[in-house]
Amino acid sequence: MNLKRFNQQTLFNNYVSRPGIRQPLFTSYCNGTTATCTGLSQWGSKYLGDEGYRPIEILRYYYGSDVYLNSSDYVSGIPYSWPGSNLVQGSSGVKVLQLQEQLNRIAQNYPLIPRVREDGIYGPATANSVRVFQQVFGLPANGVVDYPTWYKISQIYVGVSRIAEP
Repeated sequence: MNLKRFNQQTLFNNYVSRPGIRQPLFTSYCNGTTATCTGLSQWGSKYLGDEGYRPIEILRYYYGSDVYLNSSDYVSGIPYSWPGSNLVQGSSGVKVLQLQEQLNRIAQNYPLIPRVREDGIYGPATANSVRVFQQVFGLPANGVVDYPTWYKISQIYVGVSRIAEP
């Protein structure tokens, strides 16, 4: 993943772990001025990178030799996982139907987002609803459900439907 154009709405499916431990290690961003933390820091990492260290070597410098970088296609905590490819006009099937159902539920709380027919067909109305959703939530407004848009819709859906509450 290219981190040069990182923004706060990027979703990462990479994580740091140790062998035999199911949970990923908690990682956080510490720039050393407005946010500080023990261990890994922006400027320390930059220095090591300038010295030729690879990302995994930088992590191991701070956290020990038994840490690993992993990636997952499934992101836990989100009720439905990424369909594997962008949803665009002409797409159809259960993932489009799921998208339409979630957009319509979100529209109850965000009435600017147009409701759509729940038919599993990604037509102009669904693309427009996605475009408005993207505008409302600060995503590139192109009407295409890419990876970040899919998970933002899922995140907002969880919040408005309160399915995360007991």
